[in-house]
Amino acid sequence: MAYVVTEACIKCKYTDCVEVCPVDCFREGPNFLAIDPDECIDCSLCVAECPVGAIYPEDDLPKDQVAFIKLNAELAKNWPSIVNRVDPLPDHADWAAVKDKLQYLER
Repeated sequence: MAYVVTEACIKCKYTDCVEVCPVDCFREGPNFLAIDPDECIDCSLCVAECPVGAIYPEDDLPKDQVAFIKLNAELAKNWPSIVNRVDPLPDHADWAAVKDKLQYLER
């Protein structure tokens, strides 16, 4: 079971989670982070670090976020690894509480 980054990350891209990851399983896209399920060791350290609650264990995903299991796996194959914290996107505060953001995901 891997951890999964969900919709809440879109257009925020906080990277506090990448600093605590012991295996560097995060991948960085233009406005979203993904977790490589083949690299994730299920340590759960990233969950508490996400200020918008975007990371869940695969088995505990809300029903409306299940599509992100496949999406994380797909995106992780194409995006580069990120291992250091960087600033969130400039307008992250405007997007932190917005729902239904999948349409804004940049691949």
